[in-house]
Formats: sequence, C-alpha cells, structure tokens
Amino acid sequence: MVSYLVPLRLANWVMNQVLVKSCYGFSRKLKSLGFHWGDLSSKPLHQPSPFPNITKCDLEGRGSQTLACDFHKVLLRTHSFFPYFMLVAFEGGSIFRAFLLLCSCPILWILNYEMKLRVMIFISFCGLRMKDMDNTSRAVLPKFYLENLNLEAYEVVASVGSRVFFTTMPRVMVEGFLKEYLNADAVIATELHTAGCYFTGFLSKSGLLVKHSALMDYFGDTKPDLGIGNASLQDQLFVSLCKEAYVVITEEGKVMPRNKYPKPLIFHDGRLAFLPTPSATLFMFTWLPLGFLMAIYRIFLGVFLCCKFTLALGIWSGLILNFNDKNQQRSESNKGVLYVCSHRTLMDPIFLSIMLGRRLTAVTYSLSKVSELIAPIRTMRLTRDRKQDGETMKRLLCEGDLVVFPEGTTCREPYLLRFSSLFAELADEIVPVAMNAHVTMFYGTTASGLKVLDPIFFFMNPWPRYDIQVLEKVPRELTCAGGRSSHEVANYIQRELADALGFECTNLKRRDKYMMLAGNEGVVQEKKGRRFC
Repeated sequence: MVSYLVPLRLANWVMNQVLVKSCYGFSRKLKSLGFHWGDLSSKPLHQPSPFPNITKCDLEGRGSQTLACDFHKVLLRTHSFFPYFMLVAFEGGSIFRAFLLLCSCPILWILNYEMKLRVMIFISFCGLRMKDMDNTSRAVLPKFYLENLNLEAYEVVASVGSRVFFTTMPRVMVEGFLKEYLNADAVIATELHTAGCYFTGFLSKSGLLVKHSALMDYFGDTKPDLGIGNASLQDQLFVSLCKEAYVVITEEGKVMPRNKYPKPLIFHDGRLAFLPTPSATLFMFTWLPLGFLMAIYRIFLGVFLCCKFTLALGIWSGLILNFNDKNQQRSESNKGVLYVCSHRTLMDPIFLSIMLGRRLTAVTYSLSKVSELIAPIRTMRLTRDRKQDGETMKRLLCEGDLVVFPEGTTCREPYLLRFSSLFAELADEIVPVAMNAHVTMFYGTTASGLKVLDPIFFFMNPWPRYDIQVLEKVPRELTCAGGRSSHEVANYIQRELADALGFECTNLKRRDKYMMLAGNEGVVQEKKGRRFC
C-alpha cells in the first residue's frame, strides 16, 4: 500500500508546487502589473467644478423633492462600464463571448467614448436572447451594483421623494435594479435594437443617450429640484439644468455596508464571484485551463480513493477544510444519528462524511443524475410528498446515520432559509452542523444553470474553503420527544446554526429562491419540444 501511494504523492506535489503555484503566480503578476487599463468606458475631460461636492448636500427636508441623477458614474464606486458588460457576456452569453470581449480591450483603449460603448454593446448583446438578459439583470447584476454603491451618493438619493435616473448604459442592464432596489420613478437610458426574441447588438434609432438633452425632454419647462452628476464637462451641463446641483468629485466613495442596503441581498445567481474588471478577467482566463484540471483531479480523489487518502491529497492540492466537532455525546439508541445541516453546496454531505470518518446517507430533491452517479456517499431522492418522504427517512435512520438539509436548497449569502419541520418528527437524537463554503473565483451553485457543473465550478477555485462546525446534540427536552412541536424544534435549530455561523434567519423558502432567480418553482420540467423564444 505504501509503495502504491508514493507515486500519487509525488505527482500531487509536482502539480501543486510546480504547476499550480507557477501558473497562479504568473496570472497574479499579469493582474497586478501588466494590465492596469483603468476605465475602459470613458476618459472624461475634467475641470474644476462650479458645483459643490455631494458630501456638502443637506439631507433634511427633501421628502417632497424630485431628483435627477446619473447612475454609473455617481451611484457606483467603480466608474468603468466594462465589468458590467463582462457580466452580461459571461453570465447571459457564454465563456466564448466573454473571451471575445476581453480580447477587445486593446482596441477599446484607443477608441473614443461613443465607439467604446458601441463595441462593448455589440459584443455583449449580438445574438443574445432577451430571456437570458432578463435573467442576468434580475439575478446577477444587482449583487455587483449593491456591492459597489457609493454610500454618500445613495444617502442623497434616499432622502428625496421622487427619483429619475439617467445613464448612457442600455436600459435593460439597469432598469430592473433601479426600480427594485432604489424605487426609481423613471429610468432614462440607451435603448437597444431587437429582432424577435434576440438583441442585434445595435442601438435603436435614438442612439446613445445624451443626458442633458434627455433631461430637458423628460422634464420639459420644469426643473428637477436636485441634480447629481460627476465632475466631467458633460455632467456639469447635465446638473446645471437642475435647481440645486452637486457632483461626485472622486471615483472612490465610501463603501456601502450590508446593513444599509436598500433591500437585503439574499438570493443571486451566476458563476462569477468577483467583479470582472479587465485585469481580474485576464487573471481568470489565465487560471481557467489549470483550474479545470484541478477540478477533475479533486473530483477524482473523492470518487475513486478512500477517505483517508482523499483528505490528505485534497488538502495538498489547495483545498482548505476547517473542522470543529463540539459534539462529544454518544448515541443512546440503536438508530442512526440525524445530522441537520445548513446548505451551501452539493459537497456538504461529502465533506461532512470525510471529516467525521463515518458513512452517511444524504437525502436530496433535485440532484442531477450525474452527481448521483459519481457521489462517493449514498444518496436518496425524495418526492416532496410529506408522508412518503417521512417514511423513507425513518427507514434510512434505522439503517444508519442520515444527513438532511431543511432549507431545501442552497443559499450563498449569510442567511438561513426557513427550515422544514419534517426532520424534527423523525428522530430524538439530532445533531446540528453549521457549514459554510468560501470561494474567490467561481460559485459552485446555480438556480438557472446546469447543476451537473456545480462541483466542477467549486473545485476550479484556486483555494476553495469549507468551514464545518458540528454543534452539541440537541437536548432531549427541546425535541419532539420532550414535548416540543416540530416547528419549535426546527426554529430552535435554525437559530442555533445562524448564531454559530453569524447568519440571519429568514422565512423565505426554496420556492421563493427559484421564483426570483429562475422564474419557476425549482421543479424540473420535461422538454416537450424545441422552442426558439
């Protein structure tokens, strides 16, 4: 056995030390040294502004006023348009469209403002389905907009009663966010040309939006009470048409803390876990080939090797596992132990089984056939029929330890969804497990994409991390056997896990997630025929 492991360990060391670190280091150097392209969307001409800084704006008594505001170069700390077009290209389009947009950067650098926007719009939208863009604008872009909000500018926007936003960006990229999160009364933006259910990549007849002209057309002879722009000459003309005007002098404003978001960010979709600036996107594509090989290698370890060797070789390949077992109580019955876990990715039960060193059975609802086939632990598909699923889990508990995920689906943000109470009726020995996954490049979960790719994307991260904390067994007096209702038990365990993770509890359910992100209830429908729209 020892001689068999020697070549495996040697190959793993070579891969980690020579290939991974050298490729990762090279791409980091490209990101930090070679490609500081800055703002690829525009190089506006600045001059000393006659208007005061936005930090001097008095927020009192503006509840009845009307605001005219630029969006990207006022409300967002990142002024470059490129990252948001890259999100559309990658998440709404494909990796090939995203690569083409990245390759256009040297050309974008030398083009004027209008041509840069036209080229980015064409590459990102040509042939893109309107449905795919709708999913991207609803489920992907809001996360990045919220994380880049300028706190000082947002406080001014939130203080007024009526808000009208102007931007040269395509309306389909910003309207959903502005109306859903910032309560915009109107969004005036560039319109795109469409053919059937697809974008052509060209602008409508009106062309790029000219903000000061659009403001005069919208308000007519009346002037908005307050205007906010940036220090460029174009925006100074824009805000001069307002009764009172302020400008954002510097690009970097104060970061918007999560607790001040206009609306909690609980659900979002997409694969990219970073803002895809030109340098960060180059870094990703440089890492991508080796990242794919690393993902296959890590999956191979879990499927074909026993747990002892999987853990060691996985850690040597860059996987980070933090494990803390606070439960020292032994089982008092012949039945298996019920592990109740927070749900972050499909790998939750696998990592728990490896770290506990015990064979576990995991129950699932919508695991793909491929994932079931290659899973190194036993999985059992449930039917969503409460009575039948309860009988199935009781039988599995009689056969051994069982892992359940009462949230019913994964959640990326620091929130726990509402717990189903079915598990509380099945066992008296319940052990909560707080699980959390950390990624830097790709998310390993999706609501509208291919779930079979979830493990690959998770393991493609250079150093994916899992934190696993096994809490103490739930006291008997707090279980159904102690006289508590199943709902009380479920709520108690949800709060215990939330406290351990530093998360917030919600009443949102699996259905809420899929209705928002995928426009369905999360039930896979059989394809009855080919549709073009």
